[in-house]
Amino acid sequence: MTNTPTVSLKNVTKIFNPGQPNEVTALKNINLDIWPHEFVSLVGPSGCGKSTLLRLIADLTQPTEGTVQVNGKSAYRARIEQDYGIVFQSPTLYEWRTVAKNVELPLELMKYGRAERRERARKMLQLVELEGFENHHPWQLSGGMQQRVSIARALAFDPALLLMDEPFGALDEMTRERMNLELQNIWDRTGATIVFVTHSIPEAVFLSNRVVMLSPRPGCIAEIVDIDLPMPRAWEVREDPHYFELVNHLRDTLREIEGGMRE
Repeated sequence: MTNTPTVSLKNVTKIFNPGQPNEVTALKNINLDIWPHEFVSLVGPSGCGKSTLLRLIADLTQPTEGTVQVNGKSAYRARIEQDYGIVFQSPTLYEWRTVAKNVELPLELMKYGRAERRERARKMLQLVELEGFENHHPWQLSGGMQQRVSIARALAFDPALLLMDEPFGALDEMTRERMNLELQNIWDRTGATIVFVTHSIPEAVFLSNRVVMLSPRPGCIAEIVDIDLPMPRAWEVREDPHYFELVNHLRDTLREIEGGMRE
């Protein structure tokens, strides 16, 4: 582990519509460091600011107070210098472009040469196990396959950081579990740092090194839990008694913080 975190948030507060009647404090006083090759999941009740926190890291919105750094630089500079890839809940693929051309898109925008784009796309599609589908169009693929294309596109330019906002939320349970295992393999093989937003506590425990539990709005860090399960993880981890202990602990924490807000 290096001395420089991949992501560093210091005293971050985000207020939407400040000074207006519809002012909303989404996040308050967030302090969090995420280190190279960590897999950190953000969980919490609906509306707690998980996606907002991810968007702050991506510089898609800016903090009202505090600082956000990625790879030791401002989030703005990291975005301009393409330090991260991002995957949303919807694959957001271009239907008129082939699978390979969708993966190549960020490389085109970054002025990579044609041969390098093709080779990089080939390697990324191999990574997500979609060899042979290069010339298909998104509408010819299942939802899980489309999301794998989206992941391949996000990894195409070899970013140090991958941001994922509920990428499997729209998938059926069996596909989602399979994608969890595939994402674990991709993370292990690429060495990227991953920040992952999910509503699913079992998913967060299966995937992560650490789980960050946010409180109801305004979102604060209620607890950070180390996930000390063996790596690499396979299906059998879900049958480990300690896995169930961690899942139950996080569920109990969520019930406590939601109950505290109602009192």
